[in-house]
Amino acid sequence: MAVLEMQRISICALKKDRKKILEYLQQKGVVEIDAGVEEDDVFRKMDTASARGVFEKNAQVAERALEILQTYVPEKKGMLSSLEGKAQVGMSAYNSVIERQDAIMSKARQLVALERQTAENKANIQKRENQMEALEPWKGLDVPMNFMGTKKTTAFIGSISSVLTLETLHEGIAQAVPQIEAYDAEIISTDKDQTYVCVICTAKDAPAMEEGLRTMGFARPSQIGSLVPAERQAQLVKKREALIQKNEEIAAEIASYGEVRRDLEMVADYYRVRLAKYEILGGLIQSKSTFLITGYVPKKEAGALVEKLESQFTLTAELGEIPEEEEAPILLKNSKLSSSFEGVVESFGLPGKGEIDPTTVMSWCYIFLFGLMLSDAAYGFIIFAACAVLLKKFPHMGDGMQKSLRMFMYCGLSTLFWGAMFGSYFGDVVDVVARTFFGVEATIKPLWFVPLNDPMKMLVYSMLFGLIHMFLGLGLKAYMLIRDKRYLDCICDVGLWVIFLLGLIFMFLPSSMFASISQMYFTFPPAVNTLAKGMAIGGAVGICLMSGRENKNFLLRIALGAYDLYNVTGWLSDVLSYSRLLALGLATGVIASVINSMGSMMGSGVAGAIVFILVFVVGHILNLAINLLGAYVHTNRLQYVEFFGKFYEGGGRPFNPFNMQTKYVDLKEEN
Repeated sequence: MAVLEMQRISICALKKDRKKILEYLQQKGVVEIDAGVEEDDVFRKMDTASARGVFEKNAQVAERALEILQTYVPEKKGMLSSLEGKAQVGMSAYNSVIERQDAIMSKARQLVALERQTAENKANIQKRENQMEALEPWKGLDVPMNFMGTKKTTAFIGSISSVLTLETLHEGIAQAVPQIEAYDAEIISTDKDQTYVCVICTAKDAPAMEEGLRTMGFARPSQIGSLVPAERQAQLVKKREALIQKNEEIAAEIASYGEVRRDLEMVADYYRVRLAKYEILGGLIQSKSTFLITGYVPKKEAGALVEKLESQFTLTAELGEIPEEEEAPILLKNSKLSSSFEGVVESFGLPGKGEIDPTTVMSWCYIFLFGLMLSDAAYGFIIFAACAVLLKKFPHMGDGMQKSLRMFMYCGLSTLFWGAMFGSYFGDVVDVVARTFFGVEATIKPLWFVPLNDPMKMLVYSMLFGLIHMFLGLGLKAYMLIRDKRYLDCICDVGLWVIFLLGLIFMFLPSSMFASISQMYFTFPPAVNTLAKGMAIGGAVGICLMSGRENKNFLLRIALGAYDLYNVTGWLSDVLSYSRLLALGLATGVIASVINSMGSMMGSGVAGAIVFILVFVVGHILNLAINLLGAYVHTNRLQYVEFFGKFYEGGGRPFNPFNMQTKYVDLKEEN
């Protein structure tokens, strides 16, 4: 349970060693570099925009090439491939690829060019298909689309925006141009909206015929060619097939690049790493022959880092304490078990300045409460076994996923424990199977009690666990105040509240209200009852007098104290929040029992066994999924609101070291 102490580091080195020093710091990954020093007449920042642009572009080209390969020759991956993590690559293999980066990037550009050509071909294929579709109504026309007639005749080829028969076409022409008798009209085809026609008349009657056809909604086609439509369509089919064939050839050529996939991944990571280095380089101030680096380093790493730098390079490295007014970045350091729950703390907020890391204490509370909410031994074993197998099978999975699986593995053990305590194994499946299929009564007795049979007892214990959880939060607050030597604050803000709350609790326990709710009876000696009343009254008076102690106005001080005392209602609501331990535990057990009862409705025959198995498998998978999510959400809530609310605010800034952040491969040191 620790927030690693940070130190300020300042490095002044020769400019000629700049590249090697930055690469060394990037490989070590223990320094967060900042722009701590301003420019002046001597020290200036270097413009690295041009170099960054080149690296960014190269990385994008390599990543685009990888996307193309994934489209045409996808890697064969299993259902759990996302857990495999990055590929492990030795430094020698990585350096070998970097030496060939120009050749690899040439292949990447070729892949991008091939894919661009494929896209152009696809656009042309679509264009040809659109043209073929437009020619479809004209397939019956035996002259070219641009046929305008002969010396003595004029042809009108086009469409009329209505459905006509040959008879209605002639009637329309006769009505539009009754003076024209020498003409010929033919319907090429019709569809649901238009009629495609060819009308031929004498050249001298052409103007009148054109005007008459326009009154009927005549329009010439947009696609005009010198070939007969059927011939033009056949030509388009050949061009389309040629383009399709070309794309197939390109696809085969792209597939032949599949063997360079890993090389492309390493090159993409290489350029991303270089881009990060040049972004840092652009923020450093430099003189003609030296440059400066300032930043943060964990204190436990600082000494060894400075010693190594000074032994390898000509430089000066200084370590210093972080000024009081400066906010240092936060890096947590916990045991393997507790570190699995760091994501829960980070989701709320890293420790703020002066706060402790609550991860270790919170992790044990989390495990305890999670198992209490799910509380089925079989479910717990499934969660534990599944997470343990995945962690064993995929040792190189991402750090975040690894922590999450370890967290659920520990929570699975807690669930198994509480399931055994409450006698829940897939609900009451042992009882149902024994009674339905074997005609006997058999059960696994709980090690403690069955919450379904005694819910009020479970409610009381839920409240008790909640009180312990919240008092633990108060204890951590007291620890921080004592650590900071704020003894009066500890007495007033923690001690008085503990006295007041304990007094109320000891007054409530022997009451008839508590007895009627819990069916538990407490009888304290008169001295204890008197002490409880005294503690409650004394604590309340102390809170009223001391909560507003910074204010010199006595009346305002009392008013602020009374307002703070009103917060006891918040404590009551927080305690009641722990009833979710009962609610979720009962929900898991009740739904499991209902599933078992539904499965046994068909009786004990073969059909009954088949139905039971199907209902059992599907029902319990759904029940596990729903209640697993519920336990996760509500356990988080109890930590964030009821526990952290007593002592923790968060808001710290995460430590962001300058390191080799790769996307595709992890570089491993070789012996």
